[in-house]
Amino acid sequence: MPENFFTRLFRPRRRARLAVESDATFPVGRHDAFSDLDRFDYDRAALLRQSLEAWRVNPLARRIVGLTSQYVVGGGVAFSCAHAGTAAFLKNFWEHPLNRLPVRLYEWCDELTRSGNLFLLLTTDPAGMTYVRAVPTLQVKTIHSRANDLDQETAFELQNSADLLDTVTWPAWDPRSPSPETSVMLHYSIDRPVGGQWGESDLAPLLRWLSRYASWLEDRARLNRFRTTFLYVVKARFSSEAERRARQSALSAAPPSPGSILVTDEGESWDVLNPELASDDAGTDGLALKKMICTGAGIPLHFLAEPEGSTRTTAEAAGGPTYRHFEQRQRFFLWLLGDLLKVVVARRAPLDRRVSRTAEIELHGADISARDNVSLAMASSNILPALRELRDRRLIDDAEMLRLAYRFCGETTDVEEMLARGQAAPVSAAPSADSSQSAQPVKVDPLTGEERCGSTGETL
Repeated sequence: MPENFFTRLFRPRRRARLAVESDATFPVGRHDAFSDLDRFDYDRAALLRQSLEAWRVNPLARRIVGLTSQYVVGGGVAFSCAHAGTAAFLKNFWEHPLNRLPVRLYEWCDELTRSGNLFLLLTTDPAGMTYVRAVPTLQVKTIHSRANDLDQETAFELQNSADLLDTVTWPAWDPRSPSPETSVMLHYSIDRPVGGQWGESDLAPLLRWLSRYASWLEDRARLNRFRTTFLYVVKARFSSEAERRARQSALSAAPPSPGSILVTDEGESWDVLNPELASDDAGTDGLALKKMICTGAGIPLHFLAEPEGSTRTTAEAAGGPTYRHFEQRQRFFLWLLGDLLKVVVARRAPLDRRVSRTAEIELHGADISARDNVSLAMASSNILPALRELRDRRLIDDAEMLRLAYRFCGETTDVEEMLARGQAAPVSAAPSADSSQSAQPVKVDPLTGEERCGSTGETL
């Protein structure tokens, strides 16, 4: 029977087999690798240009960005590695003339604060030495990610020139294929909404208020320039308009000079007409605008040369939340550098057996506030005698004592690991034969270093 429309319509169809989901196919993020929470391309580019322009021409914007770098980077960043070969290579990488990381760290922190993103391009030579260059965020056009997860970035498309069609694509770093021959790119972002790809500039919520404050200040400066400008108003009784014009022409031809003496009769009076600026109200308006800027930046007014109190205690109390903000940013920046160093080591390890990929790298930043160190030192010195007394009375154990002591010092530590190191018994001489007492285990106090008897807790 020939096949027609009805036979094709009612033909039995095979049921399609459903694909089994796995970790690679489970939709973690959006399927189209694009987030609705990010700005549109033109909006993001305009915001980045405005932030860069504000940093260039606005002193407040330049100061806000500079303050972040001064506190986050401070006197510099140091790293340590227990593996000798890895530490030697990292030192060469850190101080290489083509890297100069001690100087570039400030530029990277400025770029991270100004644009909210930091794109690092890594190129490795045949010997395994990696060279790092920061790419302007404005040059990055598109971030490609996996279809099921936005956090797994695969490639970055950069605009190579003014031509929108002239682009170049760099692959993202993939730990599963650490090939040193291929140049890769790393991306770090701050102030990024959950589910987004791009970070946000710290200046983004301040641009409108920075512009308003600059316009207000310019208007006030222009008015103050004309503040000393005044006009003479001459009042007299004239018999005709011609007589008034003649008198005005005479005064305009020879106006009185400053400091001169004017002598008039009773029929003529001189007054001065000058602008009234009402500076008291203007100062309140300017302070309100500046407070809005400081609130968005998370810094107190005295950080921007605006004393908000007459006492030092008020200023110090206002700086507390700001130091917390800088501390959080410093932790992120240290993690960023640690991740970069791990990638550099991973690209060197296949070519150099002296470098270990599993070596632990620790980074240390400068102190945010010296005032906090003094306060923490006083708190720890005051609490240690009370904790020692509680421990001697067996109201708390060594682990709780260490936890509270380091909490008042403002540090975090692994208490169990420290106890394991501190409780290692030192080598002592063998007991004499006529000793009637059996040897007692020796326990070392992890805080004071004193030797104590393990059973009685007495000091030896």
